[in-house]
Amino acid sequence: MRTEPDPADGPATTPRPATTDHPVATDPHASADRHASADRPATVDRPATTGRLPLRRRLLPVIALLLLAPWAAECSWGGFAIDDFLPVLIFLGPMYGGAAILIRETARHLGAGWPTIVLLAAAFGVLQAGLVDQSLFNPDFLDDTQYADTRAAAEATLVPGLEFSLRQAFDYVGNHIVLTICAPIVLIESFLGADRRLRPWLGRPGLLVVGLIYLLGSLFIFSNINDDKGFLASPLQLTFAASLVLALVATALLPRWRRPRPRRSRRVPHPLWVGLPVVLVRLGSDLSPGWPGMIVALSLAAVAGGLIAYLSTRGGWGQRHVLVAGSAGLVMAAAFAYVVPPYSPASPAAALAGDIAVTVVTVTLVVGAWWRLRRPSPTVHVGAS
Repeated sequence: MRTEPDPADGPATTPRPATTDHPVATDPHASADRHASADRPATVDRPATTGRLPLRRRLLPVIALLLLAPWAAECSWGGFAIDDFLPVLIFLGPMYGGAAILIRETARHLGAGWPTIVLLAAAFGVLQAGLVDQSLFNPDFLDDTQYADTRAAAEATLVPGLEFSLRQAFDYVGNHIVLTICAPIVLIESFLGADRRLRPWLGRPGLLVVGLIYLLGSLFIFSNINDDKGFLASPLQLTFAASLVLALVATALLPRWRRPRPRRSRRVPHPLWVGLPVVLVRLGSDLSPGWPGMIVALSLAAVAGGLIAYLSTRGGWGQRHVLVAGSAGLVMAAAFAYVVPPYSPASPAAALAGDIAVTVVTVTLVVGAWWRLRRPSPTVHVGAS
């Protein structure tokens, strides 16, 4: 059995056996060799890396994520008819795609995993809805769309003093976590080989460029929304949103997410079962209006997140489990796209064409990623978080 030392550009570690096995998770709780004996202790390490890849190969997943993030955020659930897909990618790509790239690269440069990505995604959701387009605090934000009739349901869960709807906060921030950030990242990473899945794609110059793109895209949306809506949140609301963003970012960067943890001996169930908690959250979050409904929705989300985190510590957890957990929300959004209207009125043909396109793109991406992960690839030992 041959051994592979870590590359010169990464931290020096003890060489580990290189084996061929089923792909492992991008989550820092990645499992040891699937075919190893049950009594062999699981080992962890930083993401495996090889020599520096050509620029073209490093930029391809960056461009893919730049385009997939805005589509997943705004089109995958039926928010736009098919003739609006291209404008969404052009005008919202810098903001949504830039955020997804920065979050992914931050986590991978730190050697952290999905806890960091989810927390940074939540910070982005609050930043976007609270400071950029300020939809969280603007009660008239949806009045010129086909969702104007949701205002009464939103006002049923107003938070006193801060005057924002907890229902809308759950929907806005939750959709940014699931659709804008996590689903695109897990899909793109699943198409990559196991030796590239956890590696950063960009160096400092690339990150500076993407950061500038994100900043300009956000300023463009802020200016456009401000001119269109004529709304600016109060100083108290802005302070609350900014403080929450900083708290989430600080939590995401804690060293604890990069510390190895022991793996449980029990095996994880089939990957498809991992998506069930996400499906239950989607189906159960709208069962009841008002505060009782919010208690149910928040409880389901907390239980689902805790269950997935627990399962990720069990033996056999691999990239297919991560794929199902990360893309189940996207699949559910695509399934419900047929029963929700787009923001702006569109012809029935254009709306139906958009919904069909959403189905085709979603099925192609998810099935293609699943098929890609059936190929044998080198085992990657990553730092548990």
